[in-house]
Amino acid sequence: MQFATTSTYVASEDLTVAVNAAVTLQRPLLVKGEPGTGKTELARQVAASLNLPLIEWHVKSTTKAQQGLYDYDAVSRLRDSQLGDARVHEVRNYIRKGKLWQAFEAPARVVLLIDEIDKADIEFPNDLLQELDRMEFHVYETGETITARHRPVVIITSNNEKDLPDAFLRRCFFHFIRFPDTETLAAIVRVHFPEIKDRLLAAALTQFFEVRDTAGLKKKPSTSEVLDWLKLLLAEDLTPEDLRRDAKTNLPRLHGALLKNEQDVQLFERLAFLSRNQR
Repeated sequence: MQFATTSTYVASEDLTVAVNAAVTLQRPLLVKGEPGTGKTELARQVAASLNLPLIEWHVKSTTKAQQGLYDYDAVSRLRDSQLGDARVHEVRNYIRKGKLWQAFEAPARVVLLIDEIDKADIEFPNDLLQELDRMEFHVYETGETITARHRPVVIITSNNEKDLPDAFLRRCFFHFIRFPDTETLAAIVRVHFPEIKDRLLAAALTQFFEVRDTAGLKKKPSTSEVLDWLKLLLAEDLTPEDLRRDAKTNLPRLHGALLKNEQDVQLFERLAFLSRNQR
């Protein structure tokens, strides 16, 4: 099984190599990069390319590693015992399988996405070391050991919001998704908007990279945001000439798709003010 660029996803050569290396090594692929660079979508495209089912585990700040294995609902069991429910005699009735359990017991190989692992507590990655290494875990309430029938392809994403433990990193194959260059970004755009005209695409990307490269930006616009912006430009049927920036503010047309906080909007307004005063 080999992953490659698909009809709906443009993968750089180094990303393709990283995915296939992780699959060959049977190690989790840890993917880092700016938000909006397609890390989550990568897992979906890998699953589609390899023709494997996808199981997604989206991590939140309150997520615990144990939830990926299973949850034991002791409160419901206590309530049922007070009500005389016959279900109470079978502990399995109160165990909810987590995403890892689902991946381990799947009848065929699957892709398991652990999305935004850096959102959780710092101990979260360490708490999964043994399970991801041995591909098994113990259910203390029932005394059984759950072992993976087929080793899943594990893809873990991180926005680099916090450092991950060395012991965890040592067990992963790592890849950082760099922001695409103009040529690659144009190819990505054409996947989503195949009818876009060359002149409009060239003008829009030139302006986009000018915005992105502006010194002092608090949040640089991402791939997903330039796609949103282009969708609006096409919906408005704008021409390359229509993309001229506002003379007073220096802001691009429909800038709300690219700039997501007031500080960055004010930055362009200040630059426009300084430019007028220097004339």
